[in-house]
Amino acid sequence: MKIFGVILTYNCENLVEKTLKKVPFQKFSKIICSDDGSTDDTEKKMKENNIEFYSHEHLGYGGNLFFGLKKAFEMGATHVVEIHGDGQYDLNNINEILMKFKTENCDLILGNRFYNYKRTLNNGMPLHIFFGNIFLSQIARIGLGLKFEDFFPGQRAYSKKFFDIIKNYLLPEGYQFSFEIIMLSKLHNLKISSVNTECNYKGEKKTAPIIYIFSCLYHLLTTIFLFRLNKKKIFSKKK
Repeated sequence: MKIFGVILTYNCENLVEKTLKKVPFQKFSKIICSDDGSTDDTEKKMKENNIEFYSHEHLGYGGNLFFGLKKAFEMGATHVVEIHGDGQYDLNNINEILMKFKTENCDLILGNRFYNYKRTLNNGMPLHIFFGNIFLSQIARIGLGLKFEDFFPGQRAYSKKFFDIIKNYLLPEGYQFSFEIIMLSKLHNLKISSVNTECNYKGEKKTAPIIYIFSCLYHLLTTIFLFRLNKKKIFSKKK
């Protein structure tokens, strides 16, 4: 296996140094940065740390992640671990992620921030994010028939098989991308699993505003409705 780490950045120059200190480089075949059109010195910081830097016009989370996945798999990756440039996720579970790839042949691995509610709150998760995620994940759990606690984590990992499927669909370039790829994985009977993860919300981070919950709820219900109608013909494919 060739495990690539893809660091997602957007104007993270003040955060990348701390982020890179948390990355277990020895666990990866290669680390690259996928940048969402930063206008600060993120590129300079990455290159100072010898991280290969690839940028594009500003698209949003989904567009940046897709760009990074495409680049990594083109470079020979068999699996990719998503790493956020703001350093919220500590990657202490990397061995478990790699083990799931090796022994369970997983295609999509989701981090689970809610394995211990008290710990999640102690890590500084804002209350609107805490209760909003629990509520939305409950709807997603029922709608998709998947028994996961957290459907909206920023830590995920992917197989090439996963990417070879989702790359054929017209997917949103914003945060909605994160749920639609779970739905598509379920639709195509891919192997989905989860690992417990720690997410630190204290200090300078990039966190979704409270109003995002309402747009997320609308998108979630719409996506589940289409999923229930199914099947693959309903979702737009690239020509």
